[in-house]
Amino acid sequence: MSTVSVVTPMYNAASHIGDAIGSVLRQTHGDWEMLVVDDCSSDNSAEIVSRLARRDKRIKLIRSRENLGPAEARNIGIEASEGRYLAFLDSDDLWHPEKLQRQIEFMRSGARLSYTAYQKISEDGAHLGRPIPVRDEVGYAQMLNTNAIPCLTAMLDVRQVGKRYMPAVGHEDYAYWLNILRDGIVAHGLNQVLAYYRVRPGSVSNDKLKAAGFQWRIYRRVEKLSLPRSLYHFTCYTYHGLKKQRIAKVAET
Repeated sequence: MSTVSVVTPMYNAASHIGDAIGSVLRQTHGDWEMLVVDDCSSDNSAEIVSRLARRDKRIKLIRSRENLGPAEARNIGIEASEGRYLAFLDSDDLWHPEKLQRQIEFMRSGARLSYTAYQKISEDGAHLGRPIPVRDEVGYAQMLNTNAIPCLTAMLDVRQVGKRYMPAVGHEDYAYWLNILRDGIVAHGLNQVLAYYRVRPGSVSNDKLKAAGFQWRIYRRVEKLSLPRSLYHFTCYTYHGLKKQRIAKVAET
């Protein structure tokens, strides 16, 4: 049984999946399994992963029989995972070589869910602006105001939190953290840049109107908040979003 299970959903990711897997292969902590879930890609993504898996048995390709979307693809990986710790890496993102080692050491101080700072990068891997810092900790009430846990940096202790699955909604990772924190768990931040988030034109995260709709549905349909409480947290969400935009613009100058 591996210490860490890395779950990677994949759909038509031939241009970057090799780099993502390479960043896991370079980890100084080598006791891991990487579960790459191919969500019916039409390019040669699966062939790339298969070739790498033949070289290293820690890499495991799981093929979905139908296109299910990122939430269900991650859930397939979560179901198949065997590690005590669970981490997530999307097919176009990267990790610092010491990401797992440093974060596991941090988790052993008592954290059940943790996250780290990260750096945005361009399609070709160039740094975009300054690193994105994270707060020291976040609970359920704070999380309702803004998503403080970048998915590519998160790690949870399955032994303490249990296996949980992502709801098939927009912002599924955000809804996932809320589900965990709702039980009174506090997530802890490690303010070290240990991951690299690739910014891609046309991604859902760049569509602000669609993102706002996802956020509202999570408040009302997933968390089942009252209308007044939903409006309050949505106002906070909008404020934090505008604040992040201002910080990003300053960082790029």
